[in-house]
Amino acid sequence: MTARDARLHAFRSDLADARLKGEVAADRFVAGRPARITAAVADLRKAPRPDAGVNTQALFGDDVLVFEDAEGWAWVQAERDGYVGYVADNVLGAREHAPTHIVSVPRSFLYPGPDLRFPIDGQLSMGSTVTVTRAAETRGTHYALLPSGQAVIAGHLRPIAEVADDYVTVAESFLGTPYLWGGVSGFGIDCSGLVQLSMRMTGKEVLRDSDMQAASIGTPFQPGPDFSELQRGDLVFWKGHVAIMTDAKDMIHANGHTMLVSREGLKEAVERVGYLYGGPTGFRRP
Repeated sequence: MTARDARLHAFRSDLADARLKGEVAADRFVAGRPARITAAVADLRKAPRPDAGVNTQALFGDDVLVFEDAEGWAWVQAERDGYVGYVADNVLGAREHAPTHIVSVPRSFLYPGPDLRFPIDGQLSMGSTVTVTRAAETRGTHYALLPSGQAVIAGHLRPIAEVADDYVTVAESFLGTPYLWGGVSGFGIDCSGLVQLSMRMTGKEVLRDSDMQAASIGTPFQPGPDFSELQRGDLVFWKGHVAIMTDAKDMIHANGHTMLVSREGLKEAVERVGYLYGGPTGFRRP
């Protein structure tokens, strides 16, 4: 049997994805049932318990495959990045409408109708996908209406086929966002989540965790003496961490030092991080 990363392949000793038959050992193989995330943010946990650690998250509109649904928990694989985990089964719904638009600002609101004075129905993060059925205008504000009748500010959406030009500019729009281990949203995000979501908005899907990104995004390179060859958009990796260069000297990252998405000079970060975790382990240019 071939070794597989359990973060990216759905297999346990008792149950596995039918697509892995012949590649992994399991008592039973099942085909995944299509479903869609209906909560603003859904935690993907290591185990089917509310106190289990959160590995990552899925966003409103994300499609998943469900391999097991038992005792309030579903074992799923996110179709966008392949990540496997357990979610509360009440965040799952049917794939009833093809998404037409994506949230293009860090955070937005769902309203019960096209009026910003209505009490909100919920929140949406950048990267969430919705189906727009029609438009409305109230007192000069334009709204996109969803099949549920709920409304989103039209200017907070863009057609799903349109992409941003520069992923670093997207990342910079998250400055001040709280750091959250496992987070991938405008409500809380971690270092590799910032890279993944920012790149997604430019049309580039990348893997979730920093070790996966360090092995797969772009091409590795040497930054030169005193980091002189770095440029905007380059990625700097430490063990368990990643940062995005905003220019030749400065970077942006979601970090546990400030507990925010913040800017920091690379040399200052290398010095600060080094005594605890060592120096950078690699550099990649997307």
